[in-house]
Amino acid sequence: MTSRFVSARKPFSAGLRLLLAAVLAVTASIRPALAQSILRDAETETFFHEISAPLAEAAGLNPRSLDVILIGDSSINAFVAGGQAVYVHSGLIMAADDVNEVQGVIAHEIGHITGGHVVRFSEGAKAATSITLLSMLLGAAAMAAGAGEAGMAIFAGGQQAALGKFLAYSRTQESAADQAGATFLHKAGISGRGSINFFKKLQNQEFRLAIPQDNGYARTHPLTGDRIAALENTYKTDAAWEKPIDPALQAKFLRIKAKLYGYIEEPSRTFQKYPETDTSVPARYARAYAWHKNAFPDRAETEIDWLLKDAPQDPFFLELKGQVLLESGKVEEALGPLRRSVAIAPDQPLIAGMLGHALIATEKPENTEEAKRVLRAAVARDNRNPFAWYQLGIAYARGGDEARAALATAEQNNLTGNAQLALASSRTAMAGLSPGTPDWIRAQDIYMVSQHAVEDENGKRKRR
Repeated sequence: MTSRFVSARKPFSAGLRLLLAAVLAVTASIRPALAQSILRDAETETFFHEISAPLAEAAGLNPRSLDVILIGDSSINAFVAGGQAVYVHSGLIMAADDVNEVQGVIAHEIGHITGGHVVRFSEGAKAATSITLLSMLLGAAAMAAGAGEAGMAIFAGGQQAALGKFLAYSRTQESAADQAGATFLHKAGISGRGSINFFKKLQNQEFRLAIPQDNGYARTHPLTGDRIAALENTYKTDAAWEKPIDPALQAKFLRIKAKLYGYIEEPSRTFQKYPETDTSVPARYARAYAWHKNAFPDRAETEIDWLLKDAPQDPFFLELKGQVLLESGKVEEALGPLRRSVAIAPDQPLIAGMLGHALIATEKPENTEEAKRVLRAAVARDNRNPFAWYQLGIAYARGGDEARAALATAEQNNLTGNAQLALASSRTAMAGLSPGTPDWIRAQDIYMVSQHAVEDENGKRKRR
């Protein structure tokens, strides 16, 4: 499991700044995903696609166009932030007990996508801002007439009304997403029991945090108890209500949850939750990550070898063994399991990227061509991986292809938001490539985008 950090800032209009302080608590719960840690893992992404595909189809979406992305955040949350992407916090996976609970959350978030709620978010903000501006004008007029206290009261009342308008709009969207999610679960033949159980978890958390349960007007979401009551009436009449959880999907979920726990938590906590007396697959998986994290690669290998004993063709167990060997300095030994993993799962670009990295790390010229071939295949399937582009740039440079090395570097810096370096690298790539070829056109695209970004940033500095 690897992590990637990207960030973005979105400017606010002058009108929205007036409302920003009032709705800060609201928007904090849906922080832009690009400002948080994105955790990428081949097995997890495959699992997310498998459990979300029937829900996407039920919603009329192309399953291949829907992304479910894991965010490294311990809070129990999920959200959408534009496009067909659902962001799930790692804390939500940790809190869930079964795969149906996660599917219930994903169904709800798909409801936001199909309802266009992110796009229409500005409608609620616009209505609230109009109230704020009007209250400012009336308040200013009253103060100009000498009624200072009355003016301040008008302004404060306008702010309160604006916040109420915004929160009511948000609650409406959440209720609509609840009902849409229930429809998608029904069409997919998935029980809503998991959805209800997860809402009850949220309600218990609210009780522990002493969050009031009797004032729905001051919340972005409807009262959790009300949501449970409304959804239970829908779910319990559905034919799928008593449908048992798919045991194969549940087994995959427990694996995903265990490896995530081992990756994120301190090793001592992992060993406490998954003691050595527990010889189940999830427990061994979690301990393998914990031992590796604790700098005991031999102990990690022992756990992985036990896993491979019963499942020698499991590409994700092989991937983990290759990762442990590679990151503990046994580069040559890592090639075997990684090659086998890629051969078994050729559609997994993250694993291919790791193999490419291992091939380059051997520093043997005879491995350069294989590294280029493997890494080109990886970025062709997934061009959002800056580390794979970085490794491909190294492979091209070692092969003497400086122009394509520069193009790969430009791709890497374009993904990570370094416009200056992307601009310089794409310029170098264009100078060494034949005009009109696909690579030259791609370098030109990056050059134009990066040039615009650099000019925009320079303009902002001048205005400061």
